[in-house]
Amino acid sequence: MTPRTTPVRIALRADQSNLSKGQKTFNTLVNKIDISRKELAQWQLVVVSYHQKVAGDFAPLLQAFQKLQATMVHNLDHALAAPGLTKSERGVVKDLICQLAEHLVGVSGDAALKEIYNRHSAGDYDAEEAAAAHSMKEVMERMFGLDMGDAAELDSPADIMAHVKLQMEKIELAGLEEQDRRSRRKKTPKQAAREAAAKIEADQTSLSIREVYRKLASALHPDREPDLQERARKTALMQRVNQAYDKKDLLQLLELQLELEHIDAHAIAGLSEDRLKHFNKILKEQLAELEQEIAHLEMPLRAQFDLPPYLQLTPKQVMPRLNQNIAELRRDIRQLEREIEVPKDPAAFKAWIKARRREAKAMEAELRRGDDEFPFF
Repeated sequence: MTPRTTPVRIALRADQSNLSKGQKTFNTLVNKIDISRKELAQWQLVVVSYHQKVAGDFAPLLQAFQKLQATMVHNLDHALAAPGLTKSERGVVKDLICQLAEHLVGVSGDAALKEIYNRHSAGDYDAEEAAAAHSMKEVMERMFGLDMGDAAELDSPADIMAHVKLQMEKIELAGLEEQDRRSRRKKTPKQAAREAAAKIEADQTSLSIREVYRKLASALHPDREPDLQERARKTALMQRVNQAYDKKDLLQLLELQLELEHIDAHAIAGLSEDRLKHFNKILKEQLAELEQEIAHLEMPLRAQFDLPPYLQLTPKQVMPRLNQNIAELRRDIRQLEREIEVPKDPAAFKAWIKARRREAKAMEAELRRGDDEFPFF
């Protein structure tokens, strides 16, 4: 049988001048689910491509770049031991060493780089990490009302975030336990009535999707089919039905009914308002789950690209952005390869420091302009 392409959509009947509110809601939800399904499929494909590209191209380049940066830190450190630099020039080099070393120690924990950082910075790396962790601990305690425990046990921001996650899970579990305790207490007549009404609504909604499933299962049950080829076809279809039912995918079940010609557009248009109410409730839940799945795939990529909340990220933008990041990383590697031996040449090193100073001033000026344009941020 050739699959039907008729969409699950309510059209006006001959005796109607307008669709009812429930019918319009049904059509709107079906359209949104269709769009979200396609978007989710695109995200699922692009996430696989993204991780393959990161593992194959970006990660090796990043490792090579960080290795060059570490070599540059050592070269700058050796250059500072030689005479000939002014106090101002030494200050520029020290700042560069600290910026690079601090980042690299955070990535690799390299003890030699940590020692270099400590010699050229105004503080101590481990002490600064502990102070940052302590500050974050206080913020989390104020923000979420958490008990962060002994600060000595949480000596890095990463440890703090792991502890926060654990505490939030405990709070969620305690909330569920409290909710369970409340549900066992004697209820007022109003509470009991509300819960009874909610249970009836939930049962009717569940019944709506179960009825669609039962009709499909009854028609497709493979054990009742003597023809082996037809049994194989029905077995495959029944697997699709079971998968849709397990996911409470009402729309997929209705689409299967259309595909198998168990219902037609006229039957869908004739659904009662009460049945539409239950169908729409299921479709809303289905749409919310799809949107949650999309967000679960999208958010880590937004974080990787360091995108602000107001900037949209679509599946089509992911690979071009990643390719752009890879191209920029290659350019940075080439530039660092050209510059890595500069600290060993006194004359070239002075010119290089001067260029870095100009870049720093230009960046400061750009930041000031940004502050002037957006004074409230």
